[in-house]
This record gives sequence, structure tokens and C-alpha cells, in this order.
Amino acid sequence: MKTTTDSAAAALAALGHPARLTLFRLLVRAGPDGLLVGEIAARLDMPLSTLAHHLRSLKQAGLIMQSRNGREVETRADTDALRDVLGFLMSECCKGLPALADLD
Repeated sequence: MKTTTDSAAAALAALGHPARLTLFRLLVRAGPDGLLVGEIAARLDMPLSTLAHHLRSLKQAGLIMQSRNGREVETRADTDALRDVLGFLMSECCKGLPALADLD
């Protein structure tokens, strides 16, 4: 999926909340297998209702993927989506800045 201004803004807004940024960092560190929702809640010491709210925001922004395995929900960071957002920022927002020329 091609990143647009709207999708980049949604992703950055979702990551702009401290709890969601902490949650996303935890999922990135968990790797491609991700974590079960219960594991996330325990590691972050977060009530399930609060966690569900933050997961919904990250999912709507396209930054996480979830799959059901029986009664359990596995959650993974979509690192490709994050790379797309960062690439969009570098190519569309920072184009032509000499200080950032090495990052292209």
C-alpha cells in the first residue's frame, strides 16, 4: 500500500501517544511472532480495556496486524508499514535538504 499524506499523518498521530509508542516499541522488539494480547497487558501493566483502545488506534493506523488463534489474539508490529511511513517522510517531506542528503 502506498503511503499518502493522510495515512502518514494517521500513523504518526497514533504513535504520538506515549502509551501507544511504548506498546508499538514492545511489539517491534517481540519480532515477527508478536505477542498475545494478555502478554502485552501483563508486560505493560495495562488494563485490557485500555489496551484494546490503544491496539484499535494502532490497527486503524495500519501499524499492527492481529490474527486470532483459537481464543487468543496474536498481535505483531507491521514494520513494513513503519518503513513506508518513514520513507514517505524522507522522500516527500525532506527532499532537497542538504543535511539529509546522505539518508536518501
